[in-house]
Amino acid sequence: MCHARGKKSQTVVGDRVLWMPSQDEGTIEQVLERRNLLYRQDEIRTKSFAANLDLVLILIAAEPEFSESQLTRALIAAAAQDIAVLIVLNKSDLEPHFSRAWERLAPYRAMGYTVLASALRPKSQPGNAPSGGPADGWSDLLDALAQKTTLVLGPSGAGKSTLINRLVPGAQALTQEISSALNSGKHTTTSTTHYWTDAARKTALIDSPGFQEFGLQHIDPMRLASLMPDLCAWVDQCKFYNCSHLHEPGCGVITRVAQRDSSESAASISPHRYRIYQELFAELSQQRY
Repeated sequence: MCHARGKKSQTVVGDRVLWMPSQDEGTIEQVLERRNLLYRQDEIRTKSFAANLDLVLILIAAEPEFSESQLTRALIAAAAQDIAVLIVLNKSDLEPHFSRAWERLAPYRAMGYTVLASALRPKSQPGNAPSGGPADGWSDLLDALAQKTTLVLGPSGAGKSTLINRLVPGAQALTQEISSALNSGKHTTTSTTHYWTDAARKTALIDSPGFQEFGLQHIDPMRLASLMPDLCAWVDQCKFYNCSHLHEPGCGVITRVAQRDSSESAASISPHRYRIYQELFAELSQQRY
């Protein structure tokens, strides 16, 4: 076990550090430069998830219904740090909920995000998605995670615990052992835990606590459109270089929203996605000006 010098630790899960032995424990002497840091920020606090990530896996479920606003916020936070994203829609065996949820994700597939369908179950409950639907996605998921450090994000009830336990045998026992070593008594939902999924320690999975809110106060509102692929594709057609994409004449984004057809096209901007942009812009602007 290693502890940082001083009363407040600046380290997060995924950090690379230099440390020195100190009796039966260790002391963190230096945190090495990070490639990235995924975090959220609201008016009160900043919550860091993890550092030095190769991938963010956003796990959502067909039931309970996922929040598209929260999904968008997580995607924006990852894009701001230039971290690749994988969206996994769990519970593909639940119809008609799955079909509705899969359709809601059509704009994200059109934007170029990788979206996998899966029916995650404990090993004691084998089975795949119903025939005729998308593949179960387990082998594709394993391929996507191989030799990467991946942070798993998602709301409660999406299946994160099932995913972790499928990929890391004995994960529950391991978290209890860590908690005991930390003298915390129990593993709580406020902790973030790093696991190796293979003996060679080439593939890592980082489990994060579920969240109800995902603040983006660290994002400049004028940068929002550049972090949303469907809007970003049209900003170069705006008449003004500092266009907010809310009311300006000659705005390429507004024009495309008005002209959007019903096809699942990469050139489409979903009206619902545009409303999320408007709400986020207003939220972030209110805190700054």
